Amino acid sequence: MQPINQQIIHTENAPAAIGPYSQAVSANGTIFVSGQIPLDPATGELVDGDFKAQVEQVFDNLTAIAEAAGTTLANAVRIGIYLTDMDQFAVVNEVMKARFNAPYPARAAIGVAALPKNAAVEADAILAVD
Repeated sequence: MQPINQQIIHTENAPAAIGPYSQAVSANGTIFVSGQIPLDPATGELVDGDFKAQVEQVFDNLTAIAEAAGTTLANAVRIGIYLTDMDQFAVVNEVMKARFNAPYPARAAIGVAALPKNAAVEADAILAVD
């Protein structure tokens, strides 16, 4: 079996990986973006502000990684959302509606007990490119 042709994506405009993984990997026309929590890439700390500010930072991080891969979040075919409080789901919808145009990507929203660095939200993405 031939090994897949993959490219590691990295940018200083998104937080560095905090474990043994890459910010994103491109393989066979698909970009798999690792989960992003609301870390400020300049400080490596969680952003200050309310839950909406945290969701905005998560999507800023996803956007920066997509741009480093030479594309945009408009090419997202799936977004995974992980929340420690499902009561905040409407805020995620508000942010996504402002950032995406119809047709929207597929999405899963999963309630979790905890996230890295005690973040309240995390998101990952799968992007399709030509």
